Amino acid sequence: MTNSSDIVDRLAQHKILGAAPREDLVWLAEHGTLRRFQEGEQLSTKGAPVLGMFVMFSGRFALFVDRGAGPQKLLEWGGEEVTGALPYSRVAGAPGNSFCLEPGEMLFVPRECFDEMTRRCPGLTAILVHRMVDRAREFTSNELQNEKMISLGRLSAGLAHELNNPAAAIERSASLFGRRLDEIERATRELCASNLTQAQFDAVDGVRNACAAASEAGVRSPIQQAQREEAIADWLDDRGLDAASAEALSETAVTLEALDRLAGAVQGPALDAALRWAAAGCSVRRLASEIQDAATRIAGLVLAVKGFTHMDQATIAEPVDLAQSLSNTVAVLKAKARSKAVAVGVELEPDLPRVRGFVGELNQIWGNLIDNALDAVSEKGRVDVIAGRHNGRICVRIADNGSGIPAEIREKIFEPFFTTKPAGLGTGLGLDIVRRLVQHNDGTIEVDSAPGRTEFRVSLPIDDGTGSQARA
Repeated sequence: MTNSSDIVDRLAQHKILGAAPREDLVWLAEHGTLRRFQEGEQLSTKGAPVLGMFVMFSGRFALFVDRGAGPQKLLEWGGEEVTGALPYSRVAGAPGNSFCLEPGEMLFVPRECFDEMTRRCPGLTAILVHRMVDRAREFTSNELQNEKMISLGRLSAGLAHELNNPAAAIERSASLFGRRLDEIERATRELCASNLTQAQFDAVDGVRNACAAASEAGVRSPIQQAQREEAIADWLDDRGLDAASAEALSETAVTLEALDRLAGAVQGPALDAALRWAAAGCSVRRLASEIQDAATRIAGLVLAVKGFTHMDQATIAEPVDLAQSLSNTVAVLKAKARSKAVAVGVELEPDLPRVRGFVGELNQIWGNLIDNALDAVSEKGRVDVIAGRHNGRICVRIADNGSGIPAEIREKIFEPFFTTKPAGLGTGLGLDIVRRLVQHNDGTIEVDSAPGRTEFRVSLPIDDGTGSQARA
């Protein structure tokens, strides 16, 4: 063991331990071993027992965690710090791999010495306990942010697909829109040159109005649509007219009887121009409607993402509309559900009261629980999100019809770093963070599971309008 006045002097200058009584530092030096680390040398291995405490004198070290995309730096220590196991710490295994980034020295104190340390060195122990609390807070804060970014990362691919569909629809419709406008202009010039009578113009308007009633035609099957287009093409061929208008006319509600009435009033090139004019005009209206629908879809997704991430999150608890919170979360996870053909049902009690909490944190709770439920079910499975009043509080239930959680691990699912997912696909921190966030919002969380049904229940206080509390 090391028993050097130099070590004691260095401990007395340590930014964290320097305030401890000198006799405590002497005890620490007597029970510690000075170690030197070189760049690249490994300090700990993920899952391996944490054997003791390291009092850093110099150098730089970092903890790396692999979440499936390669090792990512989680925490870094430089200069004078205390790491490893600390008195009263419940950490048994290292959460990741730590390496030396710059050569340095540390005093290593075995874990077996902690009981004696707490008896002989109360001042030193108190400092270390305070440091442990600070370190846990830093670690939790970093993990909370990292887990949120991981959750958003998992959603990004699905959201890109969700946004790409309406964006592609807008691009396609806008391109066709220009061609249809050109067709309207050509047909309009031909109609004007035909010198039609008022009665003939009235007949043309009749067909246009019939075309414009497309919304009343209902939804046709592909076979029905093909048959209708073929019938209109035959009608046009029989009269020597351009069959290119058949597709556009078939998408409207115009009937063959209406076409017959027009053909009885207008003949020749004027009839062809009238049909092209009516078909192109209806196509323009339909394309404009498609563009509006797609733009509305994009706007809805943007609002859902903003609501989910809560970009304007306040730092105090506030009344939260759970209906909106849950709807936003389901919206941003819809692509994942669709990719597995999973049905997601949302059942909310009418006039559901608001709860008091931090909306961004609540969204993260729902995001993790629903995402886990989607992972748990097989193809064409089902996830139900149900919210209502229960025992004077609001209870949100998220249930799936997956295989269930085995009884032997049910008590462990909320423990940090526990995961049943394959290596690289789960951090084991999602449910631990969910539990912490639920507690921060004055809530409780429970789980029941059996083969064919797993249900997480989150109970939250109803907002009573008495004010809000500052974020802890």
